[in-house]
Amino acid sequence: MKYLFTLKMFIFAFLYLPLFSCAAEKEQADDIKSTEEPAFFNHYDSDRKSAFDPYILTPHKMSYFLPISYTNNINKEAYEGEGNYGAKLNNIEAKFQISLKVPLTRDTVFTKGDRVDFGFTLQSWWQLYNHDLSRPFRETNYQPEIFYTAPLNWKPAGGSTNLIVGFEHQSNGRTQTISRSWNRLYATLTFAKNNYAVSFRPWWKIPEGDKVTTPEESGNDNPDITDYMGHFELTGAYKWHELEFVLAGRRNFKEKKGGIELGMTFPLSGKLKGYLQYAHGYGESLIDYNHYQKRIGIGVALTEIF
Repeated sequence: MKYLFTLKMFIFAFLYLPLFSCAAEKEQADDIKSTEEPAFFNHYDSDRKSAFDPYILTPHKMSYFLPISYTNNINKEAYEGEGNYGAKLNNIEAKFQISLKVPLTRDTVFTKGDRVDFGFTLQSWWQLYNHDLSRPFRETNYQPEIFYTAPLNWKPAGGSTNLIVGFEHQSNGRTQTISRSWNRLYATLTFAKNNYAVSFRPWWKIPEGDKVTTPEESGNDNPDITDYMGHFELTGAYKWHELEFVLAGRRNFKEKKGGIELGMTFPLSGKLKGYLQYAHGYGESLIDYNHYQKRIGIGVALTEIF
């Protein structure tokens, strides 16, 4: 009887304990899942783990290459002082963006999970198919910035939030009448939940005076830039199955000017993703800050939105 009881206990343990174990693991997994960060914030954790690896480049904003980018209204007026350059510009060109960041802090600054980073973003519009002009880079924008990121305890509607505060300089590296640059302080509040995120990014342009640049003397490259670029940007991102969407809009309500940009990534092969981009309004580049146009481009995404 003793051995029969032992055999029964062994059979019971063999058949039923794994079920209890799986149930406990599932319950624990559900608890972990309920406290996980939304998909949009996941990259902050992975960035922190790899940021100090000298062999890993950490992405900042989205990076992409659009070999075909078409505009209905290429900006020729901006190059009137550059001989016949503007008249020869093509409406079809290539566009790309590369954006990276480097951590400046390893430990906590003010609160758990916060950090300070240096970021650099380069955007370029390349007259790749313009043989008459020897395929020049029509416009290149350089954007270095330093910013502080901190997660917030505010979790409205069961989502997560974070705050970014920073300073950035943006210029096209040109001189005199085709020079464009500005400096601004900004703050970004982002709310994310599940597979979507919304961020609000107001900024303040650091004053430079109202003196306009002329061919003979340098002044303020673009004293009215906020009339066209506005004072804020509102961005929404959404992931649906294997598609990712992002929509960003800027607006100056007083001047009734601004611009929007819509991006969509889609699977191509393996981890390679395609990228479709549409822009409408002012400020697609610094040289075009006061130039209205519609632009559409297609290519590949080098980083993901989520």
